[in-house]
Amino acid sequence: MKLRCLLIDDEPPALTILASYIESMDNLELAGQCYNAFEAMLILQRTTVDIIFLDINMPRLLGTEFIRTLRNPPKVIFTTAHKDYALEGYDLNAVDYLLKPFSLERFVRAVNKITDETDAPAAPALPTADPFLYFRSDRKMVKVMLDEVIYIESLKDYIRIVRTGQPPLVVKQPISIVEEMLPDNLFVRIHRSYIIALKKVTAYTQNEVEIDGTEIPIGKLYKHRMNRLAPPS
Repeated sequence: MKLRCLLIDDEPPALTILASYIESMDNLELAGQCYNAFEAMLILQRTTVDIIFLDINMPRLLGTEFIRTLRNPPKVIFTTAHKDYALEGYDLNAVDYLLKPFSLERFVRAVNKITDETDAPAAPALPTADPFLYFRSDRKMVKVMLDEVIYIESLKDYIRIVRTGQPPLVVKQPISIVEEMLPDNLFVRIHRSYIIALKKVTAYTQNEVEIDGTEIPIGKLYKHRMNRLAPPS
Protein backbone atom coordinates (compact mmCIF):
# COMPACT_ATOMS: atom_id res chain seq x y z
CA MET A 1 0.00 0.00 0.00
CA LYS A 2 1.47 3.34 -1.04
CA LEU A 3 1.47 6.42 1.17
CA ARG A 4 -0.21 9.38 -0.51
CA CYS A 5 1.78 12.62 -0.32
CA LEU A 6 0.71 16.26 -0.56
CA LEU A 7 3.38 18.87 -1.34
CA ILE A 8 2.91 22.47 -0.22
CA ASP A 9 5.56 25.03 -1.15
CA ASP A 10 5.45 28.46 -2.77
CA GLU A 11 8.65 27.79 -4.75
CA PRO A 12 8.17 25.69 -7.94
CA PRO A 13 11.76 24.31 -7.91
CA ALA A 14 11.20 22.93 -4.42
CA LEU A 15 8.03 21.16 -5.57
CA THR A 16 9.91 19.68 -8.52
CA ILE A 17 12.62 18.27 -6.27
CA LEU A 18 10.14 16.77 -3.82
CA ALA A 19 8.10 15.22 -6.63
CA SER A 20 11.25 13.61 -8.07
CA TYR A 21 12.15 12.18 -4.65
CA ILE A 22 8.65 10.74 -4.24
CA GLU A 23 8.76 9.22 -7.72
CA SER A 24 11.99 7.40 -6.83
CA MET A 25 10.37 5.54 -3.92
CA ASP A 26 8.08 2.58 -4.51
CA ASN A 27 6.03 3.09 -1.34
CA LEU A 28 5.06 6.72 -2.03
CA GLU A 29 2.71 8.34 -4.51
CA LEU A 30 1.97 11.97 -5.24
CA ALA A 31 -1.59 12.94 -4.25
CA GLY A 32 -1.21 16.61 -5.12
CA GLN A 33 0.95 19.71 -4.97
CA CYS A 34 0.14 23.36 -4.38
CA TYR A 35 1.66 26.74 -3.61
CA ASN A 36 -0.12 27.80 -0.42
CA ALA A 37 -2.23 26.64 2.50
CA PHE A 38 -5.55 27.68 0.97
CA GLU A 39 -5.01 25.51 -2.11
CA ALA A 40 -4.04 22.68 0.24
CA MET A 41 -7.32 22.98 2.13
CA LEU A 42 -9.25 22.36 -1.07
CA ILE A 43 -7.17 19.30 -1.90
CA LEU A 44 -7.65 17.86 1.60
CA GLN A 45 -11.41 18.25 1.26
CA ARG A 46 -11.56 15.96 -1.75
CA THR A 47 -8.74 13.44 -1.33
CA THR A 48 -7.08 11.30 1.33
CA VAL A 49 -3.50 12.18 2.24
CA ASP A 50 -1.08 10.24 4.46
CA ILE A 51 1.86 12.67 4.49
CA ILE A 52 2.14 16.42 4.03
CA PHE A 53 5.52 17.84 3.01
CA LEU A 54 5.07 21.41 4.14
CA ASP A 55 7.08 24.60 3.70
CA ILE A 56 6.77 27.00 6.62
CA ASN A 57 7.54 30.50 5.37
CA MET A 58 4.68 30.94 2.88
CA PRO A 59 2.57 34.02 2.01
CA ARG A 60 -0.68 34.81 3.88
CA LEU A 61 -0.60 31.75 6.14
CA LEU A 62 2.53 30.10 7.56
CA GLY A 63 2.84 26.35 7.34
CA THR A 64 2.81 26.10 11.14
CA GLU A 65 -0.37 28.19 11.28
CA PHE A 66 -1.96 26.01 8.61
CA ILE A 67 -1.37 22.81 10.58
CA ARG A 68 -3.10 24.35 13.60
CA THR A 69 -6.24 24.82 11.51
CA LEU A 70 -6.54 21.08 10.79
CA ARG A 71 -8.60 19.01 13.20
CA ASN A 72 -6.97 15.67 12.34
CA PRO A 73 -3.86 16.47 10.31
CA PRO A 74 -1.95 13.74 8.44
CA LYS A 75 1.69 13.07 9.23
CA VAL A 76 3.70 16.23 8.60
CA ILE A 77 7.30 16.65 7.46
CA PHE A 78 8.37 20.28 7.38
CA THR A 79 10.62 21.37 4.51
CA THR A 80 12.09 24.83 4.94
CA ALA A 81 15.15 27.01 4.51
CA HIS A 82 14.62 28.58 7.94
CA LYS A 83 16.05 26.65 10.88
CA ASP A 84 14.51 29.19 13.31
CA TYR A 85 11.17 27.37 13.01
CA ALA A 86 12.53 23.99 14.09
CA LEU A 87 11.38 24.09 17.72
CA GLU A 88 7.87 25.21 16.76
CA GLY A 89 7.73 22.48 14.12
CA TYR A 90 8.47 19.75 16.65
CA ASP A 91 5.96 21.26 19.09
CA LEU A 92 3.34 20.51 16.43
CA ASN A 93 4.35 16.82 16.50
CA ALA A 94 5.97 16.94 13.09
CA VAL A 95 7.59 13.67 12.04
CA ASP A 96 10.72 15.47 10.86
CA TYR A 97 12.14 18.86 9.93
CA LEU A 98 14.13 18.98 6.68
CA LEU A 99 16.35 22.01 6.19
CA LYS A 100 16.69 23.02 2.53
CA PRO A 101 18.52 22.00 0.49
CA PHE A 102 18.27 18.42 1.72
CA SER A 103 19.53 15.27 0.06
CA LEU A 104 17.58 12.29 -1.18
CA GLU A 105 19.16 10.24 1.60
CA ARG A 106 17.91 12.69 4.22
CA PHE A 107 14.45 12.60 2.62
CA VAL A 108 14.38 8.80 2.78
CA ARG A 109 15.36 8.86 6.46
CA ALA A 110 12.42 11.15 7.20
CA VAL A 111 9.97 8.92 5.32
CA ASN A 112 11.31 5.84 7.09
CA LYS A 113 10.19 7.33 10.40
CA ILE A 114 6.63 7.11 9.13
CA THR A 115 6.88 3.71 7.47
CA ASP A 116 8.43 2.26 10.62
CA GLU A 117 5.39 3.48 12.59
CA THR A 118 2.79 2.25 10.11
CA ASP A 119 4.46 -1.06 9.21
CA ALA A 120 4.34 -0.05 5.56
CA PRO A 121 6.88 -1.63 3.23
CA ALA A 122 10.28 -0.35 4.20
CA ALA A 123 11.77 2.36 2.03
CA PRO A 124 15.12 1.53 0.46
CA ALA A 125 18.23 2.98 2.04
CA LEU A 126 18.80 4.78 -1.23
CA PRO A 127 17.24 4.34 -4.66
CA THR A 128 19.46 2.89 -7.34
CA ALA A 129 19.70 6.17 -9.26
CA ASP A 130 22.91 8.15 -8.96
CA PRO A 131 22.64 10.34 -5.83
CA PHE A 132 22.45 14.09 -6.27
CA LEU A 133 21.64 17.30 -4.44
CA TYR A 134 20.08 20.57 -5.54
CA PHE A 135 21.68 23.86 -4.49
CA ARG A 136 20.33 27.37 -4.94
CA SER A 137 22.72 29.57 -6.96
CA ASP A 138 21.94 32.71 -8.97
CA ARG A 139 18.20 32.30 -8.30
CA LYS A 140 18.24 28.77 -9.75
CA MET A 141 18.20 25.30 -8.24
CA VAL A 142 21.34 23.65 -9.62
CA LYS A 143 21.56 19.84 -9.71
CA VAL A 144 24.90 18.51 -8.44
CA MET A 145 25.72 14.85 -9.00
CA LEU A 146 27.58 13.61 -5.94
CA ASP A 147 29.99 11.44 -7.92
CA GLU A 148 31.28 14.63 -9.62
CA VAL A 149 32.11 16.43 -6.37
CA ILE A 150 35.82 16.55 -5.55
CA TYR A 151 35.73 18.67 -2.42
CA ILE A 152 33.74 21.42 -0.75
CA GLU A 153 35.37 24.49 0.76
CA SER A 154 33.83 26.83 3.32
CA LEU A 155 33.97 30.56 2.56
CA LYS A 156 32.36 31.96 5.73
CA ASP A 157 28.62 32.06 4.91
CA TYR A 158 29.20 30.43 1.52
CA ILE A 159 30.62 27.18 0.21
CA ARG A 160 32.54 26.44 -2.98
CA ILE A 161 31.75 23.08 -4.56
CA VAL A 162 34.62 21.87 -6.74
CA ARG A 163 33.48 19.36 -9.35
CA THR A 164 35.00 17.24 -12.09
CA GLY A 165 35.03 18.96 -15.49
CA GLN A 166 32.89 21.91 -14.37
CA PRO A 167 33.51 25.35 -12.88
CA PRO A 168 33.21 25.60 -9.09
CA LEU A 169 29.71 26.32 -7.80
CA VAL A 170 29.44 28.98 -5.07
CA VAL A 171 26.39 28.64 -2.81
CA LYS A 172 25.22 30.53 0.26
CA GLN A 173 25.08 27.66 2.70
CA PRO A 174 26.96 26.79 5.94
CA ILE A 175 29.34 23.89 5.51
CA SER A 176 27.94 22.27 8.67
CA ILE A 177 24.50 21.95 7.05
CA VAL A 178 25.99 20.50 3.86
CA GLU A 179 27.94 17.97 5.92
CA GLU A 180 24.67 16.62 7.33
CA MET A 181 23.21 16.29 3.83
CA LEU A 182 26.07 14.27 2.37
CA PRO A 183 26.28 10.44 2.64
CA ASP A 184 29.00 9.64 5.17
CA ASN A 185 30.12 6.62 3.15
CA LEU A 186 31.13 8.95 0.29
CA PHE A 187 32.34 12.11 2.03
CA VAL A 188 34.29 13.08 5.14
CA ARG A 189 35.00 16.42 6.75
CA ILE A 190 38.72 16.71 7.48
CA HIS A 191 38.91 20.39 8.42
CA ARG A 192 36.51 23.06 9.62
CA SER A 193 36.71 24.47 6.08
CA TYR A 194 36.85 21.31 3.95
CA ILE A 195 34.77 18.25 3.09
CA ILE A 196 36.33 15.80 0.64
CA ALA A 197 35.07 12.97 -1.56
CA LEU A 198 36.72 9.80 -0.29
CA LYS A 199 37.10 8.15 -3.68
CA LYS A 200 38.85 11.22 -5.13
CA VAL A 201 41.78 11.05 -2.69
CA THR A 202 45.08 10.21 -4.42
CA ALA A 203 47.46 10.45 -1.43
CA TYR A 204 47.53 11.62 2.17
CA THR A 205 49.75 12.13 5.22
CA GLN A 206 48.89 12.80 8.84
CA ASN A 207 48.63 16.51 8.06
CA GLU A 208 47.17 16.83 4.57
CA VAL A 209 45.23 15.12 1.81
CA GLU A 210 46.05 15.26 -1.89
CA ILE A 211 42.95 15.36 -4.06
CA ASP A 212 42.77 16.30 -7.73
CA GLY A 213 46.23 17.88 -7.51
CA THR A 214 45.24 20.05 -4.54
CA GLU A 215 46.71 19.69 -1.05
CA ILE A 216 44.09 20.13 1.65
CA PRO A 217 45.05 20.41 5.34
CA ILE A 218 43.72 18.05 7.97
CA GLY A 219 42.51 19.94 11.05
CA LYS A 220 43.65 18.86 14.50
CA LEU A 221 40.10 18.19 15.61
CA TYR A 222 39.50 15.96 12.58
CA LYS A 223 42.59 13.71 12.69
CA HIS A 224 40.57 10.90 14.23
CA ARG A 225 38.71 10.66 10.93
CA MET A 226 41.86 9.57 9.14
CA ASN A 227 40.80 5.95 9.54
CA ARG A 228 38.12 6.69 6.92
CA LEU A 229 40.93 7.15 4.39
CA ALA A 230 42.81 3.98 5.23
CA PRO A 231 42.00 0.79 3.27
CA PRO A 232 40.47 -2.09 5.27
CA SER A 233 42.99 -4.55 6.69
